[in-house]
Amino acid sequence: YTGFFSDAEAFLMKNAKVKRCLQASRTDENLLLEDCNPESDFQNWSWQGDFLMNHGTQSCLSVVVVDRVQTSHCGSVGNTHWDCSNLLLSPLGSSQGYLVANRKGVALDNVRGLKAQWHDVADRSVCEEKAEEARYFLAALTSTQVYDHTAGNATLALGIDQEKLEELLWFFRTEDPSAWNYSALALSFVAMILGLLLLAINIVRNRKRKIHMYREMVQAAQQAELEAKQALMPVQEYTPGELRKQEPMLQDQRSGGVIVQWKDGTITSLYTGSTEDVI
Repeated sequence: YTGFFSDAEAFLMKNAKVKRCLQASRTDENLLLEDCNPESDFQNWSWQGDFLMNHGTQSCLSVVVVDRVQTSHCGSVGNTHWDCSNLLLSPLGSSQGYLVANRKGVALDNVRGLKAQWHDVADRSVCEEKAEEARYFLAALTSTQVYDHTAGNATLALGIDQEKLEELLWFFRTEDPSAWNYSALALSFVAMILGLLLLAINIVRNRKRKIHMYREMVQAAQQAELEAKQALMPVQEYTPGELRKQEPMLQDQRSGGVIVQWKDGTITSLYTGSTEDVI
């Protein structure tokens, strides 16, 4: 399965206590703690599922006896699966302790101090590297071409059966987004039509409101003008014919006479005689 994970990102395993990096031996299966050197393949490790593989030896970190840790073939019998939590590495499904640094190299111990904590040269936990490797693996599963050629080896790397792997592949598969794209386009078109309709209704309502206000203003002005006219005193108007009729009557009126205008329009004098005749 090394070909499947050939593009996996490598990292150094630096101990927080001794400030040195875990290195696989070039000649045997022993592990050493040396000054960190990112250029050395024997200090480069990568997660292969629950395996920790050394890029220089192409072998995995494993527990051979109770407290002895070394490298061995990744598919060999032995405890080669590792659990990683809070900078601590421990054999998966075992209570043998944690991977710690000592004077001889590394071993298993129940302590949880600095010498049991591992991170890369950027002070990131090796557990974060495992999480990123898991995301890389799931992304690789979404490619049907990669899955067709490496499904069996990937099952070995993760320690899961074929059925579980197929379930993961189905869950993380890529789908054709055309239906969603067409649905979003249709919804956008409907939203645009609805927006234009609401805009037209708003324009018509504003126009009607302005016309109604204008009519109210005109009616108010007319009412005010009518009230002003009614407040003025009425002035009697005479036509030219009426004025000519009244002139002889005014000429006949004498001093001391009383003129009476009856309802039918006739005008008479109460005293028809002159004052001299009365005397």
